[in-house]
Amino acid sequence: MRELNFCIRQTSLLIVLVAALGLDSVAQERTVSDTIPYVDSLHLPYDSVDAPLRIKNLNPYFTLHVDSTLNYKLEINKDERHYYWFLRNSPVGLRINKDNGQLTFKADKSLFLSGKLKFDTEYRVNIGVQSLNDPSQRVDTSFSILFYNTDIIQSKVKPTVSSTLIVDEGDTVSFKVQCEHGSFPIDNITFFANMPLKNFTLVKKCDDDFIWSPPFDFVKDSDSGKVRVLLLSFVGTNKFNIRDTAVVRVIVRDALNYPLARQEYDLQRSIINTYLLQLKYTFVQLDRRVKKVKNTRTTFDITGSSTALTGSILSTSTNEGTKKAGQVMPSVGVSLVPIKEAVAPQKVFDQNQASTVRAAIKRLEYMMQDNSLVGERDPDITKKTAKLKDELKQIQIQLIDVPIEMTANMTEEELNEYFNSPRVNKKYRLKKN
Repeated sequence: MRELNFCIRQTSLLIVLVAALGLDSVAQERTVSDTIPYVDSLHLPYDSVDAPLRIKNLNPYFTLHVDSTLNYKLEINKDERHYYWFLRNSPVGLRINKDNGQLTFKADKSLFLSGKLKFDTEYRVNIGVQSLNDPSQRVDTSFSILFYNTDIIQSKVKPTVSSTLIVDEGDTVSFKVQCEHGSFPIDNITFFANMPLKNFTLVKKCDDDFIWSPPFDFVKDSDSGKVRVLLLSFVGTNKFNIRDTAVVRVIVRDALNYPLARQEYDLQRSIINTYLLQLKYTFVQLDRRVKKVKNTRTTFDITGSSTALTGSILSTSTNEGTKKAGQVMPSVGVSLVPIKEAVAPQKVFDQNQASTVRAAIKRLEYMMQDNSLVGERDPDITKKTAKLKDELKQIQIQLIDVPIEMTANMTEEELNEYFNSPRVNKKYRLKKN
């Protein structure tokens, strides 16, 4: 029985060996007869591998110190000879080799001093790689880069004006308070002044406007040189309470309060206009009295002359009675002379007063015309107001004995029409000798 089992096992082993030898011969025959060469899959090119394109070693975040250099080789899971690289939205100085994906950057300090780059600012850069043969094989991604500096640059407060300003009262002081940011930007600004101020805009942060107008009573009489010095201090602080102070020195000069001076000027002209109307009405009354007396005296003169002429004619008559009447009538004309002087004496004084009043009116009108304002803000308004006051005072002293009458029943137009009439101008104008 044992011999039988041994024979069976030997026979089975023989059958297995024969089968193995037969398969190997078939494989050898199949290898020889195959026309497609065998290629090891482990050594195939990347492009032949059916896998999506990807970047194998992309770092999503880069941090660089100033004056350092970045050299980083990006790799893909394909043959890089058939692909090209590109960047979008990259900061100044960052470059990539389009053929091999070599990323380079040199953080030069001049880029930060010129403002082209900023510290502690995260720059997001878009990067892509694409096949030269198949545009559909493409990868678009991004990474961030940040620059830092171990040197502390102090932030400063920079007003948009010089350190010294010279203004007049009533003018407006207006400027912007800017900030020159360093390592740590200024968060808030505190304002101080060496004296209390009113009606000004408060500066609290960078790029705020300071606006203030010095009132006309800002400079006191006790201030030397009619000027007052105002110191404006702007203190900027960052999150670490590091301070920077900018001081603006404002020199305020004493100036004319033009609105008040204009009110005084208008008031003085109004007073003179009222006084002129009173003088013109007084002139009208004086001129009318002189005219009435003149008409009465003229009537007496004409009557006396007519009586004397009639008497002379009648005295040549042949009739004795008529001749005697003609001799008497000239004496009647002579007797009218004292009656004329008694009834209508000459108004020499009134006529002189009328001439004086008329001259005063003409002088005041000329002074008002000569001292009229020029432009919106006449710099000589104070001098002109004082000149009008002096002229009015001199005229009032000159006419102190003339009774000034009020314009009761005549309007301003009627007074001007009477005063400027040709008869009055002819009567009171200067005559040649």
